[in-house]
Amino acid sequence: LEDLCFVGIHTGTLGFFTDYTEEELTLCLHDILHHEPEIFRSYLLNINTGKEQLFALNELRIENVKRTQVVDIKVDGEFFETCRGSGICLSTQAGSTAYNRSLGGAVIDNGLNIMQLAEITSIQHCKQRSLGNPYILKMDRKVELTSNDFSDALLCYDHLHQTLDGVKQVICTMSNRCVRFARYREYSYLQRLKN
Repeated sequence: LEDLCFVGIHTGTLGFFTDYTEEELTLCLHDILHHEPEIFRSYLLNINTGKEQLFALNELRIENVKRTQVVDIKVDGEFFETCRGSGICLSTQAGSTAYNRSLGGAVIDNGLNIMQLAEITSIQHCKQRSLGNPYILKMDRKVELTSNDFSDALLCYDHLHQTLDGVKQVICTMSNRCVRFARYREYSYLQRLKN
């Protein structure tokens, strides 16, 4: 599986990882058969719930739509802050253009292997203040998300989700695992953003 590469075909409304449209299938096959690709790697987020290990290409979210979710955040074992709100989003560079962007997070340039932490609908008032802005972290940071009660929260990772029943802590790091994309034609990151 180490040599497995993906070539994306754009067939819907979003196509950030795609280089060809469905009308260009013949061209795509021609390029695969006759050209050497440039390999682009997108590293995965490693998510450990204490019960299992999960991976995400775009982001991890802890979301609670029933009540205010209280989450203590530690970075490399050091307490950072307590967030109160609907949840927390931790995204990769690839995920910076996904859910993170809708939260007002920064779009991260291609090739930077970093994480971005953003609050989801945080509560800010005179007795409760958190950073309130996205926080960009180096790739070797360890982010610990802890709560006394995750019982109504969902752990969402990319398009998947599960409950956090019985979980008190979620630990996130960047993995050395990656998704490899074969790129057969030049298509700049700026052009992808504009499209």
